[in-house]
Amino acid sequence: MDGEEELPAAEQWELPNRHLSGLWESIVVDDAVKDRMLGYCTTSLLFSSAAIDPTIISWNRMMLLHGPPGTGKTTICKALAQKVFVRNCDRYSGGVLLEVNSHSLFSKWFSESGKLVMKLFDHIHEIAEDEECFVAVLIDEVESITASRSSASRSNEPGDAVRVVNAVLTSLDALRRRPNVLVLCTSNMVDSIDPAFRDRVDLQIYLGPPPLLARYQILLSCVTELMDRGLIRPRQAIAADCTPYVDGLAAAGDGDGDGDGEGGCGSQGNRMHLAQAGATPPDDGENERSWEQEVSERLATYRGRAPTTSPHRASNGRPPRFHCRYM
Repeated sequence: MDGEEELPAAEQWELPNRHLSGLWESIVVDDAVKDRMLGYCTTSLLFSSAAIDPTIISWNRMMLLHGPPGTGKTTICKALAQKVFVRNCDRYSGGVLLEVNSHSLFSKWFSESGKLVMKLFDHIHEIAEDEECFVAVLIDEVESITASRSSASRSNEPGDAVRVVNAVLTSLDALRRRPNVLVLCTSNMVDSIDPAFRDRVDLQIYLGPPPLLARYQILLSCVTELMDRGLIRPRQAIAADCTPYVDGLAAAGDGDGDGDGEGGCGSQGNRMHLAQAGATPPDDGENERSWEQEVSERLATYRGRAPTTSPHRASNGRPPRFHCRYM
C-alpha cells in the first residue's frame, strides 16, 4: 500500500537451529515448570500421532505463558520448540518455528487487518501440509491480536479490532486439524485477553520474577562465563551450592527488597556480598571504614590493580558506601 511500510508477518526459523542450541539448559526456571511444559507438548504430539478422537478427548495444542515483562517467556518458548523437536526427531523429518509479529497484522486501512491474519494462517497451513514437518507457532504478546471484544465495544474502539480477534479464533480452530502444529503464546496482560481465546488454551503457566535461588544461579552463570572468557582474572572457584548464602541473606531480610532495606541492595545485603570476598565484617562499634577499606584492597588485588579510596564522607557523617566497578 502506498506510503505504508510493510513489516514481515512472521520470522521463520529452521529446526533444529544452532542459535537455539543449549538455550533450554541455560534457562533458570524451576525444573517442575520445565517438566510440565515439556510433558504437555510431548503428550499433545503423542495424542496426535495416535489419532486420538478429538470428540472424546479434546485438546488444542495451545500453551500460554503469562507474567510481567522480562521474565523470559519468549526465550522459553523458542527453547521449548527446539527441545520438543529434538525429542521427537524420529517422528519428523524437519521442523519450523514461526515467530509471529503481532503488531504487523494491523493495518491503517479498514478491514485489512483481518485479511492479514487470514493470509498469515494460510501460510502456516501451507507449511503444515507436510505432516512430517513439525511446526511450532510462537505468538508473542498475543494480547495485541486477541484483546477482549467486550472491552473494545465498550470503549468505542474501531470494529476492525473485533474482526482481528474473530479471524484469529477462526484460524486457530482450523489449525486443530493439523496434528503436527503446536501453538505457543506469551502475554504481559493476560487479563485483557478475550475469554474465548483463553478457553482454547490447554495449559496456562505464570512466570514471575525469579526467586532468590534462581537469581544466584543466574549471576553464577554470568560470572563463570566471564571467567571462562578470560575477562575476569584470575579464575576463582565459586561455590555452586548457595544454601549458606541464601540462609544468611534470609536472616538479614527477605532478599527481595530494593534500595537500602535489609536483605536488598543496601548495607546489610552489601555486607553479606562483601563478606563472601574474604573480609571479616566488623563487630559493633568497630570502624566501618576500615572494614570497607579491607574489602577494597582485596577486590583490587583480585583485579590486579591498586585500590582507590575517597577521603570524602557522606552528608550523614558516615563513610561513603563502597562501590566495586569492573572496567
